[in-house]
Amino acid sequence: MIEHTMKALALIFEGFEELEAVAPFALLRRAEIDLTIASNQKTTKGCHNIVLTDLEDIQSVDYTAYDCLILPGGPHYLYLQSSDLVHKIVNYFIENHKIIAAICAAPTVLGKWGYLKDKHYTCFTSLNQQFGGIYEPKGVVIDDTIITAKSAAYAIDFAYAIIERTVGKQRLESMQKRIYYEK
Repeated sequence: MIEHTMKALALIFEGFEELEAVAPFALLRRAEIDLTIASNQKTTKGCHNIVLTDLEDIQSVDYTAYDCLILPGGPHYLYLQSSDLVHKIVNYFIENHKIIAAICAAPTVLGKWGYLKDKHYTCFTSLNQQFGGIYEPKGVVIDDTIITAKSAAYAIDFAYAIIERTVGKQRLESMQKRIYYEK
């Protein structure tokens, strides 16, 4: 039997929060998760002027081939929220019970679209609204297939939650050992 390689798709746009993107991206790749980073531009600048290059074109990515969707936060959350294509992708992941991981401002996009109704979640505190779910003032919250994180300060914990949920605790611990993480 051929083992399925876990595939994650991350969406970033101009103004993404670099720590919420790059730290999880690096850790997911260390955990041997096949990560694709897509945008509406080949090169995209974050909110602290760090530039990511060689990005995949969001228009041509087959998002149905992925197991996990990652939405970093930052000012680009307004673009995420206004994009019909991003909404279509998120809806596909929700309807197909695939993992969606959103951090900081990005969970508010899920909330505005109604996907946090009756869910436990967290997000950047000042952006929290009545999304019909249960807000938890924690660093990372997992509710079924939705992983949310509060802020950039929890980027590594966010990545650990994604890794454990997608490829398991053993792979997470193996990766943590390689980066000399000690509990």
